Amino acid sequence: MNKLMKSVSGIRGVFGESITPENITKFAAQFAYFQKNRHTEKNQKIIVGRDSRTTGDALAHAVMAGILSVGLDVIYLGIVSTPTVLLTVKELEAIGGIVITASHNPAEWNAMKFVDQNGMFLFPEIMNNFLCECEKNNYSYANWDAIGSRYDYFDATWMHIQKILSIPYLNLEDIRNKNYKVVIDSVNGAGGVISPTLLRELGCDVIEINSEPTGYFAHPPEPLAKNLEQICLEVKKNKADIGFATDPDVDRLVIVDESGCCIGEEYSLLLAEKFVLKHKKGDIVTNLSSSIASDDIASEYGVKVVRTAIGEIHVGKMMLEIDSPIGGEGNGGIICPEVNYTRDAVTGMALILGYITERGLKISELVNEIPKYFIAKDKIDADIENIFEKVVDYFKEEKIDCTDGVKISFKKAWVHIRKSGTEPIIRIYAEAETQTEAYNLIDKVKDAIKI
Repeated sequence: MNKLMKSVSGIRGVFGESITPENITKFAAQFAYFQKNRHTEKNQKIIVGRDSRTTGDALAHAVMAGILSVGLDVIYLGIVSTPTVLLTVKELEAIGGIVITASHNPAEWNAMKFVDQNGMFLFPEIMNNFLCECEKNNYSYANWDAIGSRYDYFDATWMHIQKILSIPYLNLEDIRNKNYKVVIDSVNGAGGVISPTLLRELGCDVIEINSEPTGYFAHPPEPLAKNLEQICLEVKKNKADIGFATDPDVDRLVIVDESGCCIGEEYSLLLAEKFVLKHKKGDIVTNLSSSIASDDIASEYGVKVVRTAIGEIHVGKMMLEIDSPIGGEGNGGIICPEVNYTRDAVTGMALILGYITERGLKISELVNEIPKYFIAKDKIDADIENIFEKVVDYFKEEKIDCTDGVKISFKKAWVHIRKSGTEPIIRIYAEAETQTEAYNLIDKVKDAIKI
């Protein structure tokens, strides 16, 4: 049986094995009770939304049952993007939210992500406190006359779009005048409504593929180049200006250039950095496994890069603390504080279209301006003993960062090994100026742990 995973990224597992309506109801009740005691002065309501997974409807009812049973109201958004739920918590001044999504995991997985009243996921220290409360089952049900009420709110997606369109440095008139031809692949996830709608609001001629939010994913849901052959062919066939692909909950964005070439998830953030820093100066925030190219871009604009542990909440929290104008993660996660301190693929689309409009260049030409590095990725069994100690000992003469797993840095190269927060594996990432060097770094890590 698959083990239920609990981390700063939420609670996730395979439906019917480790994640069930029974345990989800308990987690939801505990979260509602936890938030109710933390935010006594706020409106006692919780926002709930889900992606399109086939198990989402069953789990949404289980989640709402848990919240209502401890005396809090529920505002249900239906199938919406994850950043839409986060923004709605903030805009409606709720005390929290629950997103039912397993993001890029395969279709049999599902999960709960927990949102605080600030419209961000629970900060790590708060999430740890919450998980401790879950171990104690420290909640009580309300009396029959104090049960919460459910309200449906189906304007959240439009509110999200309007928030994006209000970004002050986006020249909407210029973007709309370009009438870009755009292919959008929503992988039959939650993006099937919000992504095409936003693009049409930006004056684009939109070609949709896999827009029906059925939860039967048209291809493996992680937006990697190897999974995006269909959109690449559609961009080329339709002579489109650009293609956008998202994961099922729409917090990761991947770009396909006008020739039908998938440029890689790293470039989504890098292009957004180039655009935003021209309008707003400030330090970039990204994680330890994101590209060195961010440092090159920061140097170009006279700012620096602040790196955090892996995970959206670590990046968003640091951005909030230092008032960073742009940040995110190299997996296609763009965080634009003009909308919210959360990864947001649809906001990313607007920023990229704003950039190509402002520069008057093709997306491939803008990509070619960014210094080239090569990223290699691998994964290994999480059960190997003393992995991190072995890696530290092997590379003890090099620059080592143990903020999140172990990262070893060299001149214009690095390798990072860490436990995944979403799968029971150890991830190894490396980046260097050549592909051979990047893979050699991964091989050195494997040598260190005797694989």
